[in-house]
Amino acid sequence: MNELNDIENEVRDCKKCGLWEDRNNYVFGEGDPNAEIVFVGEAPGREEDKSGKPFIGSAGKVLSETLEKAGLKREDVYITNILKCRPPNNRDPLPEEVKSCSPYLIGQIESIRPKVIVCLGKHASSFILELFGLDFSSISRDRGRVYKLSKWGLDLFVVPIYHPAATLYRVQLKESFENDIRKIAEMLTSHGNSRNTTLDQFFGD
Repeated sequence: MNELNDIENEVRDCKKCGLWEDRNNYVFGEGDPNAEIVFVGEAPGREEDKSGKPFIGSAGKVLSETLEKAGLKREDVYITNILKCRPPNNRDPLPEEVKSCSPYLIGQIESIRPKVIVCLGKHASSFILELFGLDFSSISRDRGRVYKLSKWGLDLFVVPIYHPAATLYRVQLKESFENDIRKIAEMLTSHGNSRNTTLDQFFGD
C-alpha cells in the first residue's frame, strides 16, 4: 500500500504534460491494493475530474452494475486509467500524454501484482498488450481473448473487453460486456485464490 501512496504523491505533483493545468482533480485509481483484478480504462471523464474518483459517471455506473451482477464488489477490485488527468472534451489521449503518464499505471500494476488485467476499450487494450509485447488488432476482434503471461513468477491473464461507455451508444455490445465480466468472476469464484488457475476454459471466441 505504501508503494501505491508513493506513486499517488508523484501524480499529485505531476506536471509532465499540459493536462494538469486544466484539471480539477487528478484521478489516481481506487480499490483493493491487493486486488486479483485490475480494470484499466483510458482516461478520466468530466465526473471523474470533478470527484477525483475513477469510473463514476454513466460508464462507471454500467461498470459498477455489471460487477455487481457478476458477484464482484467494486471495493474488491482495483480500477484506474492510463491517464490520470482528463483530456479536454474527453478527447482521445495523445501519444505524448500516454508516454508521460503511463509509468504511473505500470507502477500501480507492479505494486498490486494482480491475477487478471481487464483492458476497458481499445486504448487500454492497445497499451497493455503492447506493454507485454503482444499485438493488438482491434477491440472487436480481440475482445474476450485471454492472453496468458508469466509475470512476477506467477500466471497473469490479460483480457481486452469493450469499454462500458460503448454499451451506452451501442446497446448490442452490452451482452458481450456483461458476459466477459461474468466469465472472469466465475473463474475467480470457482477456483478461489489459486494463482495457477487457467482462464482459457471460461472464454470462447
